[in-house]
Amino acid sequence: MDVMLLAGTRPEALKLAPLALALEAHPALRPILVHSGQHAGMVEQALTPFGLVVDEWLAVPPRVTGGQAELVAGLLPALDDVLRRHAPAALVVQGDTTTTLAGALAAFWLGIPVVHLEAGLRTHDLTAPFPEEGARQMVSRLAALHLAPTLGAAAELRAEGVARQRIAVTGNTVVDAVLEIAARDLPARDTALALLEMEIAEAAERLVLVTSHRRESWGEPLERTLAAVQLIVAEHPDVQVLFPAHPNPQVRTQVEAALAGLPRVTITDPLEYPDLVRALRLASLVLTDSGGIQEEAPTFGTPVLVLRDVTERMEVVEAGCAWLVGTETSRIADTAARLLSGELRPAQVGNPYGEGNAAALAVAAIEELLGVGAPAHKHAAAS
Repeated sequence: MDVMLLAGTRPEALKLAPLALALEAHPALRPILVHSGQHAGMVEQALTPFGLVVDEWLAVPPRVTGGQAELVAGLLPALDDVLRRHAPAALVVQGDTTTTLAGALAAFWLGIPVVHLEAGLRTHDLTAPFPEEGARQMVSRLAALHLAPTLGAAAELRAEGVARQRIAVTGNTVVDAVLEIAARDLPARDTALALLEMEIAEAAERLVLVTSHRRESWGEPLERTLAAVQLIVAEHPDVQVLFPAHPNPQVRTQVEAALAGLPRVTITDPLEYPDLVRALRLASLVLTDSGGIQEEAPTFGTPVLVLRDVTERMEVVEAGCAWLVGTETSRIADTAARLLSGELRPAQVGNPYGEGNAAALAVAAIEELLGVGAPAHKHAAAS
């Protein structure tokens, strides 16, 4: 049986990669990786470290306005075509992107079961994150199987009326991904990161990793965050800041206007995943609005300041691995100072999003959905 995996952005691809590898090893299920074209090039970049390639690219017209309506209007006919041609037993969508929502709609209309990877995340605020909160709530109405990363996410789904038998708690496949890449301990490919790593080692300095890209962070919130980064650098002479800037011109222009040329600040293009994992391992502190980094950093015990007012990943905050600080300049800078001084310390409790077996548990749930048997030892490994 074919199981189609749909990705349009780098985070989707990273979280689908461990599931694709697990399905490749399955005796009865075969993955088909489809790239929606939402972020050209970035899906391929994310899959390469795992030895995976895209099986099919959607024929989506070039975008002119860049708006959500234009993207969905291009995606739906292309998705309908690829689903009809391959007739997969199920479509797996990940998270809360426009690709995820369009894929769920197209499969639902064709009667193809939708499997939602990373289901049940909620802020209950449709404006934050926007438009992701709306997308994932709508996908939950259509999904036949909900692969929830945590017990809390499963509880959110049950509270919305999703039947218990349609929910499987798997952990988050990003933990599988980060553990696999970290185990390889690859040297940095990005020249700026490699030089920065040498400087930090020679001068006994500390690294602060910063990322900010969400739509609700653009403009004034990002300005406040960048002002906090300037304060952190000024107040901590032993700190080097690494800011891999999102390619969106609106974000990149803002970041460079505030930080370019500042001593001990390095701005790079988005890092390839092995380099990002390496930076997370090296960092003494992370400032981010990224959901994935909130899930990845606890694997290395790296404390995180979440640059958002609300997060759907409260498990990491409740576990003492992260602090929800919003985008107010003084709060970011003050909390960072307390962590860098040792006044605050992250709890060393392991990663609340799992131990690296999420893909195996997801495959077991997909087997059950599709009525596919598997050797007993595979179920034993998944449990």
